[in-house]
Amino acid sequence: MPEPPKIRPRASSTSYLDVSHAGETYRISLRRTASARRFTLRVRPATEDVVLTIPSRGSLSEAKSFALRHAAWIGARLRRLPQKIPFEPGAIIPVRGILHVIVHAPARRGGLWIEPAEELAGKTPLICVAADLPFIPRRVRDYLIREARRDIEAAVAAHAGKLGLAARKITLRDTVSRWGSCSSSGSLNFSWRLIMAPPYVLDYLAAHETAHLLHLNHSSAFWAAAARLTPHVERAEAWLKAHGPGLLRFGRGA
Repeated sequence: MPEPPKIRPRASSTSYLDVSHAGETYRISLRRTASARRFTLRVRPATEDVVLTIPSRGSLSEAKSFALRHAAWIGARLRRLPQKIPFEPGAIIPVRGILHVIVHAPARRGGLWIEPAEELAGKTPLICVAADLPFIPRRVRDYLIREARRDIEAAVAAHAGKLGLAARKITLRDTVSRWGSCSSSGSLNFSWRLIMAPPYVLDYLAAHETAHLLHLNHSSAFWAAAARLTPHVERAEAWLKAHGPGLLRFGRGA
């Protein structure tokens, strides 16, 4: 019989419980939500954690029982999470939708450079890094962020120009729940990981958030504006749904 889960309060208002099953112990964060009508479990790929939502009238004993009944499911979902791929030599990562291999080139100078496929007889293009090994992940990450900023700012400028508007500010972050957002003040936020997606996906997200400068909602008028800016709405949405979560595994420690 599995040991009963233990619940311990954290210093913050969030609590958790530990559930043991088949020799493994899983930590589950507890979130009480007034709008929830039933207990629900989520395994989040981005943060690799488990969240149990508790309805306002639910008790902790009910939460324990619910988590225990689904312990096998939790374990199965955690084992199915994509393997993390750090930015280290030998890693294969996408840049603008094209797979590249990270190569350590300590004898060369130049920091970081790309050797495209056409210069390698059609082989996989390379991201060459001349830094010492401990600094390679940071160099690769910085390169991707720079490229993302360049592409996103250019796309936003083009789309905003069509609307006769301008973004107040563009910020890049490493978000796990949204690819982009627009504030009421006209500031746009994007995930720098969009540089790893095909260009039409990045362009669509730039168009999507730029359209929010005109309509800060998801009304039919908003979608009509987004469609005027890009022809890739449905195609890009489908790509993000199928492949977007996989981008979160790159550049994270194994």
